[in-house]
Amino acid sequence: MTKNILLLGLLSCSFATNAIAQDECCKEKKSDKTECTVPKTEKPSALSRFSIGGYGEAVMSRNFYSQHFNRYRDPATYKNDDSHGRFDLPHVTLNLGYDFGHGWTMGTEIEFEHGGTENAVEIDADESGEYEAETERGGEVALEQFWINKAFWGGKFNIKAGEIIIPVGEINAYHMPNDFFSVYRSEGEAKMLPNTWHQVGISLWGRISDWRYEAIFTSGLDAERFGHNCYVHYGATSPYEYKLGNVYAGAARIDNYSIPGVRLSLSGYYGYTFKNTERKASASYDKVHGALAIGSFGLEMKRWNWIVRGNATYSHLADAQKMTTFMNAYPKHTQQDGSPSKHSPIASNAYSVGLEAGYNIFSQISSLSDKQKLYLFGRYEDYNTYAAGRQKVAYKYDRVKRMAVGVNYSPIRQVTIKGEYSNRFLSHGYNNEPSVSLGITYAGWFLK
Repeated sequence: MTKNILLLGLLSCSFATNAIAQDECCKEKKSDKTECTVPKTEKPSALSRFSIGGYGEAVMSRNFYSQHFNRYRDPATYKNDDSHGRFDLPHVTLNLGYDFGHGWTMGTEIEFEHGGTENAVEIDADESGEYEAETERGGEVALEQFWINKAFWGGKFNIKAGEIIIPVGEINAYHMPNDFFSVYRSEGEAKMLPNTWHQVGISLWGRISDWRYEAIFTSGLDAERFGHNCYVHYGATSPYEYKLGNVYAGAARIDNYSIPGVRLSLSGYYGYTFKNTERKASASYDKVHGALAIGSFGLEMKRWNWIVRGNATYSHLADAQKMTTFMNAYPKHTQQDGSPSKHSPIASNAYSVGLEAGYNIFSQISSLSDKQKLYLFGRYEDYNTYAAGRQKVAYKYDRVKRMAVGVNYSPIRQVTIKGEYSNRFLSHGYNNEPSVSLGITYAGWFLK
């Protein structure tokens, strides 16, 4: 199955510039880094229209805290547990692009997450430590992008349709490893939002002067996959071979580049979530819609050898308590039967704020300033996936303050070696979670 999918992807040479390709291309053009097309020649050949790119991350970490599933329910017992280590391939992608000409382009991104097929076994703390098989998305590999785009008026207005990125929050619009300093993606938005958030839909987007805009119509999220420690993170995935579309949603984003070297962004989302399931609710739930509203502000500054990035994201979910009651009535999930429901309380509110800053110390060494970069960085974030819940159990450990310091060394533009020390500071009564992580990443074109 996997070989067939990869073969199909490689044969589909009519794929346009994707997120990574767009980023590198547009940086060179000093243009918007989110959308771009393959450079054109007077007589373009088929090869010149074809592009292959990708990005990937290989990571190792040592976590100086307990990995026991019950460490939050009984913190004192597991306070002095041994540390544990992990090796991981968080994201490895293959990006294919093709420019048909006359404004028509096509793009795709095939992603392997954690070096696997998106089927995993985990120990579930909410199930008394039982092993539980998890399927985040049907299929053996993740097809994160597959779209056709038609550009009008030199790219000032575009229509894109297919599997597209929902650019809500900084983590979705700028999710490649050279878009953040930390070894893993920023935790706050990664915990509360789908990422990389992609769904089938239609997008209207473009750039006029210093403004880039985008508006998207797509299906709503699936409320049965929400949970107290993940909020709506898994809502865009589906255990079926299709994504349910019983309810609909809209998203929008505006980026401004008026200040040289600075990007200011606003993004938002609104849609129903409750009835986007195979299970029919009783008449008592007729007025329950689970309306989800998300608002996010982002910034990035690249000037004076500094890179500064920030985000602030807030979300409100209506009918959270009633949906929790409904979801908990599902049969418990097993490998043989049952639902994919998380069987945990759902918060009505969640938030994430974060700020990171890094300085390129090689900028002060003339022999290295144009060839290599070494950023020393610091990051702080505060997030809570259960900021407002009315359940009997208060998940105070879902409130996290995290600090990190580290380095990013780029011997060439496409490759970055990352090192980081971080610590999660949890609410009173819980144990903090320090860790050390190392990673190597790449992002760029192989053929363009």
